[in-house]
Amino acid sequence: MTMTKAEMITRVCEKTQVSKEEATHIIEGTFEMIKAFLERGETVKISTFGSFVIRTKRPRKGRNPLTGAEIIIPGHKALRFKASPIMKKIVATTPSN
Repeated sequence: MTMTKAEMITRVCEKTQVSKEEATHIIEGTFEMIKAFLERGETVKISTFGSFVIRTKRPRKGRNPLTGAEIIIPGHKALRFKASPIMKKIVATTPSN
């Protein structure tokens, strides 16, 4: 199962007894705040959950798989999520289906 933003909003409503409109504002506001921090190149750390970090990848040599010709892969920024030790433990002990 995949959790969507709509599912998050529904679950926030159930857990906090707030209206769907309020839950939507809470979820949207949270995501906007996270995006704003990441756009500025800052790390977002959520205790017991994990951290979102922007990493700068340097240019590197690669190879065109069709021709075998050497190419330069340009540098770029990449988003990385690193789970907290608590989250890693939770995921590791969850039975797989």
